[in-house]
Parts: sequence; C-alpha cells; structure tokens
Amino acid sequence: MWYLSVPAIIFLALVLPLWISFHYLTKWKQMKQGDLSDGRIAIDRKELVRMRDTAEKLGQRIASLEKILDEESPGWRNR
Repeated sequence: MWYLSVPAIIFLALVLPLWISFHYLTKWKQMKQGDLSDGRIAIDRKELVRMRDTAEKLGQRIASLEKILDEESPGWRNR
C-alpha cells in the first residue's frame, strides 16, 4: 500500500504546485498582453451586440408580463 502513497506525495509536493503556478502565470501573461487587467475580459463585438439585444428583448418581455399581471391581479406586487 505504501507504494501508492509515494507517487501521491510526490505529485502533491512537486507537480501540483508547479502546475497551479504555471497556470496562473499563463493567465497573467494573457491578461497583460491583451491589456485586460482589473478583472476585465475580452468579448467580441458581435457577442456584445447579441447580448445587448437579448437583454432588451428580456426587458420588453418583463414589461409585458408586468402589464398583464397589473391588469389581472392588481395587488401582485405587494405579495
């Protein structure tokens, strides 16, 4: 059984910390190259326009539902 614990200890002591370090170094370099600091992310303009259009459609749907609920059940907002 001890023969399984030796590779596990080596993995946890050496491989995992290096793996995590290199992962975050890579992410940091990607952010630095793309001038994406302070938690900002890169989004394609088409994707941004699509998201805006979807948000507008959802806003219109919510307004329609609220109008219907106001007509059918005037006190629904107080519940």
